Amino acid sequence: MEKSLTASYDPQRPVALPKTLGILRRGLGDPTIRLSQTEAWLAFATPLGDATLHIHKPSPSSPAALQAWGPGALWAMESAPNLLGAKDDWTDFDAGVKEGKFPEIIARSRFDHPDFILPSTGRIFEHVAGAILEQRVTGIEANYAWRWLIRHLGHRAPGPAPEGLMIFPRPQKLATMKRWDWQAARVEGQRATTMTRVVRVASSLQWWADKPINQPKPKAMAPGTLEAAMASVPGIGPWTIAETLQRSHGSADHISVGDFHLADFVGQVLAGSGISDAQMLDLLAPYAPHRQRVVRLLQLSGQRKQSFGPRYAPLDHRRR
Repeated sequence: MEKSLTASYDPQRPVALPKTLGILRRGLGDPTIRLSQTEAWLAFATPLGDATLHIHKPSPSSPAALQAWGPGALWAMESAPNLLGAKDDWTDFDAGVKEGKFPEIIARSRFDHPDFILPSTGRIFEHVAGAILEQRVTGIEANYAWRWLIRHLGHRAPGPAPEGLMIFPRPQKLATMKRWDWQAARVEGQRATTMTRVVRVASSLQWWADKPINQPKPKAMAPGTLEAAMASVPGIGPWTIAETLQRSHGSADHISVGDFHLADFVGQVLAGSGISDAQMLDLLAPYAPHRQRVVRLLQLSGQRKQSFGPRYAPLDHRRR
């Protein structure tokens, strides 16, 4: 049997796996993750190679037992605490809740969900790729494309992983995609072109994410921050950046501006009616740098956006 690394990690606070890691799952059939109340299996590429990570947590308040396999096992183990909130500090937010700085529905949701944490993976490429696949299409379409790419260009997770657990393809694999391959994946020309551009600069984006010391800056990216580097890629805007950083860095403040449903949802819950993106930003501005925390707690509150009009039909890209 393949050797593994084992360790334990105690977050010193309650952490519920489904609430915390659910943001990393792209549809219930996502081949890269298996998630339940007590355990999580994750498969991903690391700078050291592929890795499978198993997290066993019998209850939100218990320590987590960690086990990892593959060439990237050490990297996976070292980054595992960040999946369970090691970098996610709620101190300032909770102080604001006690001082009455947040609406009652936010305070109540925080009280009801103290085991909700913002995870950070430290990985960029797979998250930006997933966000690109979700641009301007339904979740059904985006999740189909995600699964298609993994099943055709990905590979099995190392170690004794559950059947079907797989790793999202590396940039080099996606670089081999032809126009008809993208069509088979139901990814039309604009998203396919953006994906191709990201594939070319994937290593530079990861450089900005890691921010190593005393290393020359990559020439492929504009100077500045990771956000600026991502924004320099045509086809990537604020929505894609936010969706990526919410996962890669556990961003507590990035809002998915341009989301088809988000502004209406936030407006209906906090203001009683649907609003525009600009109005949503104005409404959430007093809660910076915790705007994403506010949005996620609203989503956990049990409130639902009212639906109006016909559903958006999936597109057929096979003849495009």
